[in-house]
Amino acid sequence: MKIRNFLALVDVKAKMSLKSDASKLYLSYLWWVLEPVLWVLMFYLVFTVLLGFGRDLLFLMCGKIPFLWFSKSVNSSSNSIVSGKALITQTNVPRQFFPYEQVHTVLYRQWLVFLVLFGMVMVYGYMPSLHWFWIIPLVVVQYLLILLVSLMAAVCVSYVRDTRILIGMAVMGLMFGSGIFWDLDRISDPVKREFLVTWNPLAYLLDAYRDVLIRGEMYDLQHLGWLALVLFCGLVLVHLFYRYMGQSMASRVINS
Repeated sequence: MKIRNFLALVDVKAKMSLKSDASKLYLSYLWWVLEPVLWVLMFYLVFTVLLGFGRDLLFLMCGKIPFLWFSKSVNSSSNSIVSGKALITQTNVPRQFFPYEQVHTVLYRQWLVFLVLFGMVMVYGYMPSLHWFWIIPLVVVQYLLILLVSLMAAVCVSYVRDTRILIGMAVMGLMFGSGIFWDLDRISDPVKREFLVTWNPLAYLLDAYRDVLIRGEMYDLQHLGWLALVLFCGLVLVHLFYRYMGQSMASRVINS
């Protein structure tokens, strides 16, 4: 299948999924905004009001909203190939179509959620400027990260269903280890901080979002460049795996 046709098919299926999901809910598309906002409010009440972490609502939103994009994409994509078993038995659609479709379904919801985040930033008195355009590289790199992890998660679950539980636990662990509720500057040891930022790309990305939107500073652009290169190379390798092992994955899903 040509790349153009593949992307067109992903786009159509993702939009159909959005309409189908919205039609099942009383508040329909409004949940795209309500769900992340309610998540942030819940964590604000727990970690700021009850536990006294001293972080305001905007700080939590700048971390939680981008993280929700990652977590929702990975969790929904991990079981996508298994869920597409009926279609796999009928057509020879590329196996990566299923995680791609899930990633783009979440992506299409995310743009509206980011608009809510930008509005909240302005409510707190941080007005838009040309500096905000540095959000674009962050969004692109986070998309590459989401795509890579989602494709890998879908492969793992295709071969061993139990890994879906481990993936969910790993995503939960990342929520507490990526600086959503606390500032990376609280890590006084520079070696530990560098280790976290290097091996947990989300920690770096979430802190970079705050650099642009709250602090008005520039994040480490060199680090972002290296991260983008590593993710791109990883995506190439994963797509090669899908190309040569697609039939094996399909057989495993159908016969299990």
